[in-house]
Amino acid sequence: MKILLFGASGRTGMAVADEVKRRGWELLAPSHAECDLENADAVADYVLAHPADAVVNCAAVSGLESCADDPLRAHLTNAVAPAAMALACRHTDARFIHLSTDYVLDGRKPGYKGEDAHCRPEGWYALSKREGELEVLDALPRAVVARVSWICGNPHRPALVEQMLAKALAGEPLAAIADKFSMPTDAHDIARAVLQLAETDFRGIIHICSGNGEEAPLSWWDCAHLTLQEAVRLGALPQLPEITRQKLAEATFFREPRPRHTAMDNARLRSLGIPMPSAAATIRTAACRFLQK
Repeated sequence: MKILLFGASGRTGMAVADEVKRRGWELLAPSHAECDLENADAVADYVLAHPADAVVNCAAVSGLESCADDPLRAHLTNAVAPAAMALACRHTDARFIHLSTDYVLDGRKPGYKGEDAHCRPEGWYALSKREGELEVLDALPRAVVARVSWICGNPHRPALVEQMLAKALAGEPLAAIADKFSMPTDAHDIARAVLQLAETDFRGIIHICSGNGEEAPLSWWDCAHLTLQEAVRLGALPQLPEITRQKLAEATFFREPRPRHTAMDNARLRSLGIPMPSAAATIRTAACRFLQK
């Protein structure tokens, strides 16, 4: 199978590229210089000129404050470019899998949210990602929009797990927000699920995240605590350090709003025979991978 991958240098894109190579499939992963994602015509032309069995889009402007500082770039990259890819896939007959985010969901109420849950994006990042979802499915109804959450597991692109470990190992003070909830997801598990989806005829929105629906959603503080517990178990830390609990409302270093409750139900993914590890197992794996790098 030949995969055309956008965003191969990102946290998830790197894992997808590795998984494609592990499977012995053919990979084409253009750089920004080879395909400017802010130019929709160039994006469509590239897809048309490089036919593939599946096109996977991991590219995005994902920094919330970056999107607020340059909303046009966020709109072009997160919404217009994916729509151009989808339209081009109509002509090449390629499968198209576009990655989105739990941040498009309504974060006001706690609990798990399925694919049909109400969306209420806040801020330029979430708005552009939700627009991308709608544009992709309008252009190509047989496309897959895969929402992911709290990506970790790539030591080369540190996220919450890796950042917390780095601070703890350096002996720095530790703090994490305790009233914002979702589910962590290993980039390598996302890659595996995405490529399995590429071999199915599934269409529409699907949630890719850790968990089996039985464990409670985690806060950033919970993730940090589990991360450092694993570091202690592996002998990387002599004892469990204190982690100060913070409130989202007190996080004045955030200029853009963050939704509070966006834990996703991945039952639809599991019904396709694509299992996901528990959140605790996800964190243990990501922590171990970082400590072994």
